[in-house]
Amino acid sequence: MCGIAGEFRFDNTAPDAAAMARMLARLARRGPDAEGQHTDGPVRLGHRRLAIIDLSPRSRQPMVDAASGTALVFNGTIYNYPELRAELIDLGHVFHSDGDTEVILRAYLEWGEACVERLHGMFAFAIWNREELFLARDRLGIKPLYYSENLGRFRFASTPQALIAAGGVDTSIDAVALHHLFTLHAVVPAPRTILNGIRKLAPGTTLTVNARGELCHRKYWSLKAQRPAQSAAQSEWGEAEWTEAIHDSLRQAVKKRIEIADVKVGVLLSGGLDSSLLVALLAEQGVPDLMTFSVGFEDQPEERGNEFEYSDPVAAMYGTRHHKYLIPNSEVLRRLPEAVDQMSEPMFAQDAVAFYLLSEQVSKTVKVVQSGQGADEVFGGYFWYPRMAAETDGTPLERFRRHYFDRDHDEFLDMAMPAYHGPDYTAETIAAHLAEPFADDFIDQVLRMDTTMLITDDPVKRVDNMTMAWGLEARVPFLDHQLVELAAAMPAQLKLASEGKHVLKNIARGLIPDAVIDRKKGYFPMPALKFVRGDFLYFMQDILNSQACRERGLYQRSYVNRLLDAPEKHHTRIQGSKLWHLALLEYWLQKHA
Repeated sequence: MCGIAGEFRFDNTAPDAAAMARMLARLARRGPDAEGQHTDGPVRLGHRRLAIIDLSPRSRQPMVDAASGTALVFNGTIYNYPELRAELIDLGHVFHSDGDTEVILRAYLEWGEACVERLHGMFAFAIWNREELFLARDRLGIKPLYYSENLGRFRFASTPQALIAAGGVDTSIDAVALHHLFTLHAVVPAPRTILNGIRKLAPGTTLTVNARGELCHRKYWSLKAQRPAQSAAQSEWGEAEWTEAIHDSLRQAVKKRIEIADVKVGVLLSGGLDSSLLVALLAEQGVPDLMTFSVGFEDQPEERGNEFEYSDPVAAMYGTRHHKYLIPNSEVLRRLPEAVDQMSEPMFAQDAVAFYLLSEQVSKTVKVVQSGQGADEVFGGYFWYPRMAAETDGTPLERFRRHYFDRDHDEFLDMAMPAYHGPDYTAETIAAHLAEPFADDFIDQVLRMDTTMLITDDPVKRVDNMTMAWGLEARVPFLDHQLVELAAAMPAQLKLASEGKHVLKNIARGLIPDAVIDRKKGYFPMPALKFVRGDFLYFMQDILNSQACRERGLYQRSYVNRLLDAPEKHHTRIQGSKLWHLALLEYWLQKHA
């Protein structure tokens, strides 16, 4: 797990060493253990290392093959690297290290761009073969990869902030991305970002850049949501067979993510079904001295600020070494600017700050944690899925938007200044994704889109940002691509029954307390950013009434004033604060753009 950066020049000038130094400085928190650079003609590669596998200097990066000059920078973890390493040795390759980095390098030398299809894990990497630059991102987009192109050069990095630090980036607002941001609770689907001058590589995609500056994208993985997916026999499966198959696949996903590390691995235990089930499966693996970590915040009259009543019994049931952190609102507000500074893109979800503060504490004890992100999208856990399924009128887009969109198009036009008006970009994007082939019914379409697009730029990005801000690697077993493929083939009723995640609840029964399984679905609570009052309201007022905000000309003042006049009354369909959305974007732009 690391931070990567690079520059490829097309104008016969040398890559900018000072720009690389600035990029690596911005990536230092992602990789606090070591720094490295490699220069070869028009290319300069940079790396910040977080040592997790093969802690020796032999796995430092950039890694260069001496015979061919092929060079690699890599962020992530490859869980099947021992098997690939053995296969490559049989093919005649000689290894000089014991980690997964060299496995990617030699897999590329053996299989070329097709190497990505053999990798099982989370990754973003770039390979320079002395003629072209080859970049790749994992199937579910767990690891980030951003790029910019202008002035005869191509640059890439793990964060937009690194690219901005390098200089020469157009930081004006992308109007299409702005529409997505305020409609899909901060999701901006690849390749766009909120800034016109920065793009991101889509999940399951590779990018080849040649010496003429030409970019070629190739999608190497897509998800089918159909039955039967693998065999005729699978089409005859009932609930028992699906439960057994999912249980076995999840067990394997958890096992891979505990075994492939040369450091201790803990669990972020929220008190919900997903993370509690991870604890149970890890205990089943016989993990010694299992460490769990929970965070809570102050209550508001409308909402509890912690879930300790659910996480404590799970920790006690399995005798984990449990760590609890209760953080007062004063500390949340004081530290909020730090959290925003670490956001690669604007993040509206209230739990972004929670993950930041939790990760700070966890990083003092371990360098790797498992986390439950992805279970709700893969297994149908959110309350809006049954509501969508129950709709009988309208197109798939209409059934989706009624229960999910933060703002309809008319409200966006009321919120944004005329310079950012246009057609209903988000409706067009969502309709196109829902209409993609190889999904059997409406809920299959929705869950596939959530898993392959929406989740990437919401909880997955959030967890990567906030853990890596403290040099902490988060692993997400529910997004193991083999488990995701299996779950996508499962009948939708096995997901939506029991108020969601029916098959996971079947698996969990007897492994974790019934109170955790049968409770109403919870969300990482930070009530102060949902029910805005007191010091949090004053903080947001200062941002939205600032000269910078007024001069930016992004929001119509009548809309801002309406929200400020009644800050607790304006919530989205999935219960986010619309006032916080406006304040967060403006604050992020003030800090980064």
